[in-house]
Amino acid sequence: MGRLLKGAALLLGAAAAAEAGGTAYFYRRTMKRYNAKVERTIKMSGVDWESHFPFMHERSDWMMAQPHEDVWIRSKDGLKLHGTYFPGNGGTKAVICFHGYTSKGLNDYGSLSYYYLNHGFRMLLIDERAHGDSEGTYIGFGTMDRLDGLEWVRWMIEKTGDDAQILLHGNSMGGATVCMMGGMDLPRQVKGIVSDCAFTSARDVFTHVLHSMYHLPAFPMIQIADRVNRKKAGYGLDDCNAAREVRKAKVPFLFIHGDEDIFVPCWMCEEIYKNCASPKTKLIVKGAGHGESYYKDTKAYEEALDVFIGGIMK
Repeated sequence: MGRLLKGAALLLGAAAAAEAGGTAYFYRRTMKRYNAKVERTIKMSGVDWESHFPFMHERSDWMMAQPHEDVWIRSKDGLKLHGTYFPGNGGTKAVICFHGYTSKGLNDYGSLSYYYLNHGFRMLLIDERAHGDSEGTYIGFGTMDRLDGLEWVRWMIEKTGDDAQILLHGNSMGGATVCMMGGMDLPRQVKGIVSDCAFTSARDVFTHVLHSMYHLPAFPMIQIADRVNRKKAGYGLDDCNAAREVRKAKVPFLFIHGDEDIFVPCWMCEEIYKNCASPKTKLIVKGAGHGESYYKDTKAYEEALDVFIGGIMK
């Protein structure tokens, strides 16, 4: 009997050690800067990005030929945050763009810049904390970035003037960020929000990825990672949930998602849309994977922007 108990204890100990090791590995490669690799994110998206490269490179080259400058602010917790500012024609319309996980502003908006700059917008492409040229060790997943985003809105108002008409546009993690910002007390200059392929929360998207791509149970990895992140980064993985935050939204929303998104499934868009308390519209792009909607159906995407912007701005 003693041997059996000892053997069982050893097995339980080994299982606990394996779980702890697995959680530590998961945490390091997803939540911390430098370990979260863009190549891995691209692969997990399941999108054939190479097929879009000619279009993307042509648009990006055009964008970089336009007047632009590096700009900087400080976050409330002391991080130096970076953005790339395109003054455009210097009018009152402005868009602040929030990129996806492991990316940066210039990467995600190299193509859409053609639309916005040619429609008379100033553009600010930010690098969210722990991405690009912004400081930070722990990735914010929207919870912290929404607070940084509010500082960028204030920067844009100061740059443009009190008559600024500001649009927030976010992609993937950036989409979740702008949804979470929608629940905040935003300055009157923010006229609308575009959310493209947003996730409901970091907890939900990690749970989905563990189940669908790694065939692993989320328990106890997510629970342990939540506690670790709360201690190290100051927030839990569901402290700020886009589907909950939009219940307090007052500014109009345009939601966009691809119906073949395997990384952030379309049901997350539907959940956020259902909960959104403010005026809202939705575009589901057939055949589009994660972050692919603009490339899969550029015409429908731009027409949706035309209608949405036409209804909220002078």
